[in-house]
Amino acid sequence: MVQILLLIAVLIVGWMGYKRFLKEAERVSKSVRRHEKEAKTGAQGTLVEDPKTGEYRLEKDEDGN
Repeated sequence: MVQILLLIAVLIVGWMGYKRFLKEAERVSKSVRRHEKEAKTGAQGTLVEDPKTGEYRLEKDEDGN
């Protein structure tokens, strides 16, 4: 019985790790595609509109860069 519970716990942790890996891979892929597009067009960043003020600012990476 203990082995089954341990196996279930390992499977749950593995599944959570897999989902986190997919999310991080998608984030990195999105960032790389954006940087490639900026390099191809010669842009220095992507402008996004602030919904509160209506001002445009450079889009920040999700990791703070």
